[in-house]
Amino acid sequence: MYKNVYLKKGKEESLKRFHPWVFSGAIAHVDDGIQEGEFVRVLTSSGDFVAVGHFQIGSIAVRVLSFDDIQINDTFWRNRLSSALTMRQAIGIADNPQNNTFRLVHGEGDNLPGLVIDCYGKTAVMQAHSVGMHICREAIAQALVYVMGQRLENVFYKSETTLPYKAGLRQENGFIHGGCNDNIAVEYGLKFHVDWLKGQKTGFFVDQRDNRSLLERYAKGRTVLNMFCYTGGFSVYAMRGGANLVHSVDSSAKAIELTNANVSLNFPGDNRHEAFCEDAFKFLDAADGKYDLIILDPPAFAKHRAALHNA
Repeated sequence: MYKNVYLKKGKEESLKRFHPWVFSGAIAHVDDGIQEGEFVRVLTSSGDFVAVGHFQIGSIAVRVLSFDDIQINDTFWRNRLSSALTMRQAIGIADNPQNNTFRLVHGEGDNLPGLVIDCYGKTAVMQAHSVGMHICREAIAQALVYVMGQRLENVFYKSETTLPYKAGLRQENGFIHGGCNDNIAVEYGLKFHVDWLKGQKTGFFVDQRDNRSLLERYAKGRTVLNMFCYTGGFSVYAMRGGANLVHSVDSSAKAIELTNANVSLNFPGDNRHEAFCEDAFKFLDAADGKYDLIILDPPAFAKHRAALHNA
């Protein structure tokens, strides 16, 4: 039986509307001995059950996994992941021969707060944003392999920079199932090298898929500049859309290398594309109206609110 977290009077109202978080300020007291990351039951001030979830030290004290009084076990993980897959099949991004790049689990949106899973071909990249999900990583990976079946051969765990530093988990990135390094995935018929080992996020910005596709519709006959190009995703779509010229710019030499590799993967020998490893702002200053379609998708310039105050 899980230990209990007791709410202050009236603080269960948001949970009754299925909000997936319990904030620390809503808690009256907790059972003795609760460890960060363990499963807990959330009760009202009068002792009525409300939810079960992961306990964590911080402003978000409980991330809700279920509003039913259940045990979190292999069946639970399989059911949640199966529901996530079914939804992606329904909207046409899973089991699509033209697309094997998609986000399978998007945290709270899939009733799995603190967990992100992106699929790139035969490899799933799993990322924990809570201590509880980190502790459950092996069970989740096993359930993932079961649910995905032949679609999946590898699970890469990448949470080295996403978990609370003070938790002292000493987490490391690496494969927890399989280990193949074939990193080519397909998005809407275009091929991309995905750097899940050292790349940003899980290796590719899956959330920009529809924006990349939209760009393709506007690129015909255009002179295109892709700033902060990273993997060159927008550049590749612009080329397929019929752009006359595409220039990709990033201050990272590794990003430029990846962009060139992705362009060559789809358009070998195509001289419409050129990549520049330069400071974005200096490049823009010198552009002087040369481009008629510009993509600006910059990184975060201030990682934390404190940085804004100190700027």
